[in-house]
Amino acid sequence: MSMLTLERDRPVREPDDPRRAAAARRALSRWVLRLAVREWKQRILIVLLITVATAATLFAIAVASATPGTPNAGIYGTAQTLVQLPGNTPGLPGVVAKIERAYGSASVIYDQPIVTGQAGGADLRAQDPNAPYTRVLLALDSGRYPTAAGQVAVTSGLAQLYRLRIGSVWHVPASAGASAGRAFIVTGIVENPSNLLDEFALVPPGQGAGLASSQNVRIFLGISMDSAAASAAGNVIPKNATVTAPQPSDSITSPATIVLIVSVLGLAFIGLVATAAFTVMAQRRQRALGMLASLGATERDVRFVLIVDGVVAGVLGAIIGAALGLGLWFWYYPHLETATAHRTDPLNLPWAAVVIGLLLAVATSVIAAAWPGRAVSKVPVVAAISGRISAPHVVRRSLRPGLIFLAAGLFVLYFSGGWNGGGGDAYLVIAAMIACVIACALLAPFAVDRLAQVAGRAPLATRLALRDLARYRSRSGAALAAVSFAVFLATIAIVIASVRYDDALDYIAPNMASNQLIMYAPGNDPTQYQPGQVTPAAKLAASRQEADTLAAQLHAPAPLELDLAVSVNVTAQGQPTENQSGALVSLHGPGVGGRMYLATPALLKTFGVSASQVNPAADVLTVRAGLPATGGLALVSGSFIAESPPGCPAGSCILNPVIQEVGKLPAGTSLPNTVITEQAARALHETIVPVGWLVQAPAALTPVQINAARQAAVAIGTTIETKSGQLGLGQISEGATVGGILIALGVLAMTVGLIRSETASDLRTLTATGAGWRTRRALTGVTAGVIALLGAALGTVAAFLASLAWAHSSLTQTFGNVPWADIGLLVIGMPLVGAAAGWLLGGRAPSAVSRQPLE
Repeated sequence: MSMLTLERDRPVREPDDPRRAAAARRALSRWVLRLAVREWKQRILIVLLITVATAATLFAIAVASATPGTPNAGIYGTAQTLVQLPGNTPGLPGVVAKIERAYGSASVIYDQPIVTGQAGGADLRAQDPNAPYTRVLLALDSGRYPTAAGQVAVTSGLAQLYRLRIGSVWHVPASAGASAGRAFIVTGIVENPSNLLDEFALVPPGQGAGLASSQNVRIFLGISMDSAAASAAGNVIPKNATVTAPQPSDSITSPATIVLIVSVLGLAFIGLVATAAFTVMAQRRQRALGMLASLGATERDVRFVLIVDGVVAGVLGAIIGAALGLGLWFWYYPHLETATAHRTDPLNLPWAAVVIGLLLAVATSVIAAAWPGRAVSKVPVVAAISGRISAPHVVRRSLRPGLIFLAAGLFVLYFSGGWNGGGGDAYLVIAAMIACVIACALLAPFAVDRLAQVAGRAPLATRLALRDLARYRSRSGAALAAVSFAVFLATIAIVIASVRYDDALDYIAPNMASNQLIMYAPGNDPTQYQPGQVTPAAKLAASRQEADTLAAQLHAPAPLELDLAVSVNVTAQGQPTENQSGALVSLHGPGVGGRMYLATPALLKTFGVSASQVNPAADVLTVRAGLPATGGLALVSGSFIAESPPGCPAGSCILNPVIQEVGKLPAGTSLPNTVITEQAARALHETIVPVGWLVQAPAALTPVQINAARQAAVAIGTTIETKSGQLGLGQISEGATVGGILIALGVLAMTVGLIRSETASDLRTLTATGAGWRTRRALTGVTAGVIALLGAALGTVAAFLASLAWAHSSLTQTFGNVPWADIGLLVIGMPLVGAAAGWLLGGRAPSAVSRQPLE
């Protein structure tokens, strides 16, 4: 009876005097701070958890906000309308003046393409650096802008190509029209900060001072053509002009949405890892808190101790994490500029989101500390002093809310529109994803409990580890939720990337491999001209010979000739008479992008495709998996594209062509990934024109080799193309997989260390009874492996359920190209690595076989 009386909690009255309450709070705060200093070795892990999570969140916010840049600014500057005119427009100066009188002041840029040996070339450009709408398209790196005739400023790429520096004399290449051969003195190095890939030589503004003629004129207007003022001014733009306007960027991938996603998910990550840490800390302090309660402290006082603990850890972690995250950002942003090809102001960050992230880190730390504090404060005094663990909560309390959150998230995703829903439901999708993550956190304790119930026939170490997880499932559940969170994000990223890269009509892939190079025939650079033009015989022979020489220098096989099937001398409205290549078009939407080379016997042999593997009735061969099953397609000639006649007339159109998938064809966008057969070219009455040569070296091309090839191309007036920075599905998927595994293993290492330290008394008892290093290793290995396996399974299942609900109307498109090997690596490989690491690092014997002393 006396023991029952001792264990019964009796409420203690709060001090009536507010001054006594304040003094008690100060005393408790000082006690917490002294303990924090004394237990710095235990605290450093908790602060490290919050620091890493905060730094990762702030770094992700910075990268997410800076990566997209301002795509419209790279084309339109700050203008509302862009008018492009051919340089041969009759009375061009008068036309430009008339447009300015009608629509207000304008910024005008004159461009004359020049050949630089690299696909894309460069421009000889007349532009005013102080023009109102194009200032963001021009920046001075060194020197000064040209101000008089005979002066020029060049980009760093041209300076490197022509070995120029400030004060050098540059002679315009022969490809620059009437300006060819002119000599200019270099006055500065410039760039387009919105597009660092834009190569140009800047001359004084206006046509005549530095630019003898132009091929293209861009007029930037500050007025929208849809406005009332533009309607009142009338239409004074010539018919041969192209008028475009910036496109709105409000979508699910907008920087604001990305920052919101990163901030909220970063908060969830901080909360999960901090909850696990503070739960262990609260359990470790249970005896000291019991002694505090025996001296008259109320439940509120006990909770106050842990809240102050959370404030101290949260503030320290937020400050150190902010310094670390911003330091990483200032180190990384130059590399980001290179990867995204635009300048980034490192201080132009969404500071409101950064401050909110820091405040949320502290607030989440406090909540994570208060949650276990609530449970510890209700432990009876005698039980707390004895160090006994209270019985776990009934798992149904977390099972039901978990199922409710999961059902709510899937319901919202199901009705959010999927891939065709646009950007209007972006915030609903975010909320639904967060609901799925919360469901994982709530279902984690249930999964741990159910696994422990089936461990009766397992070996001793395994049985003890599983039962410890269930016994301490408030902290093991938080660790499991954190792992499932990382796996959930990685799986979602892999699925979305696989869908984006599996669109047969809007094909996305790297342009070519790092060991491949294409030398184009003069006049057939696809980035500057309409490919398929007939090259004079002498230039064609010189280009072919140069391609052979280049292949020999690179120890590569003989170059492969790339041919296009074209309609000769096609006249299109607003365009010069030229050869027009055929295309595979969709009758119900956008066409199939990319050039369609001719499937010559040499091309098929180069890629290992034998004649017996080709369907004799095939019109098109492709490596794109979904293209043969795509309906509503037509294979058309160049004349059909120019005239757009009704129906599908024979001789210029093949409706529903026979498309055969050939996996041996290359996947690059600039390579023959989709080719037209010779019989289809004959049916469309097309002419075969050589347009380039593909060189495949035995190893990746070095910058020196690429520069030498570029110099050789300049000498004969043509261009080359090499691998660009476009990532492939494999690179994105592998990056998401590796990132998810690293985050999960990092969380696993920290949380398993906390959980095993919580069971240190059990480990001492096992050691005292004769358990050896194998048992200790097995305990840690099983703990790590089980948490990793359950977290991977829970995160993957939740991610696939979310994907199924969101894209229920296009399941084939969503799951047809998922790299299952990467998913398997997450679900199987990561738990094996975690278990192996735990087994290798978990054999250390306890320092002493004794009871933990009171703090």
